[in-house]
Amino acid sequence: MKKLPLLLALLFAPVAFAAGEKIAVIPKGTTHSFWKSVEAGARQAGAELGVEVIWKGPLKEDDRAQQIGVVQQFVSSGVSAIVLAPLDDTALRTPVKSAAEHNIPVVIIDSALKGEAGTDFASIVATNNRRGGELGGEELARLLGGKGKVVLLRYAEGSASTSEREAGFLEVMKKYPGITITVDNRYGGATVSSAQDAAMNLIDKIREADGIFCPNESSTQGMILALRQTRLAGQKKFVGFDTSPFLLAALKKGDVQGLVAQNPSRMGYLGVVTAVKVIRGEKIEPAIDTGCVLVTEANRHTPEVEAVVGK
Repeated sequence: MKKLPLLLALLFAPVAFAAGEKIAVIPKGTTHSFWKSVEAGARQAGAELGVEVIWKGPLKEDDRAQQIGVVQQFVSSGVSAIVLAPLDDTALRTPVKSAAEHNIPVVIIDSALKGEAGTDFASIVATNNRRGGELGGEELARLLGGKGKVVLLRYAEGSASTSEREAGFLEVMKKYPGITITVDNRYGGATVSSAQDAAMNLIDKIREADGIFCPNESSTQGMILALRQTRLAGQKKFVGFDTSPFLLAALKKGDVQGLVAQNPSRMGYLGVVTAVKVIRGEKIEPAIDTGCVLVTEANRHTPEVEAVVGK
């Protein structure tokens, strides 16, 4: 009986990390298909390199406080390295600095963090997001024949990746004097539901528009649902971002005519590979572009696209 308190103490004691290399991977959220692909790539790299990958992030992509708390938890626990997709390019600077002070290298993925790679964090592994926005803009301009009214539904303030996509898209639009941006200051928010609501609130502007651009998975899906709800699906030239099963089905149906595809599994994979190289003292690049490609119904099953999206 005297052993019982000791047993209870062991059961309820804080869990300490065992010896061995442990890489914490912290996404922006855990519900979108995009992040499930990032996780798959990260775990593949972990298995190949013989390190443990610990996946944990906020449920929704607007919970900065929770993501900061997750980073702080892993810093306190003493993981070998952190791979982080920052929800906010400014708010995550302090917890990343704390990791560095504890000699825990941080590799940034997906979305930029203010600071300098090699100094404030080890490296950034991400899509060239501005180029992704340019690809979307070039395709929408082509679909419109260089003229018409366009609605841009943004994602969320503070998100560096989508801000870059939006900026790239708008830069292309400036090249076409026949195109007028009628909405460029509205945000869809972190979920499909909030994006659908935002699109519904813009429905009069959308009815008048000839083209639409959305910069990520949730904003694109939310817009599609709003278009279907108002029987406008397929009537507008629409280019979105990301390639979840829902979005690829919508592309096939004609509800969206183009999708800018990232390579999330490659992003997760190279994020972990880069983190392991850092902790093992190997040379790394300060920035790694994981690539993006425009997907249309016409090129959907070409080798180039299938290499990113799958068959």
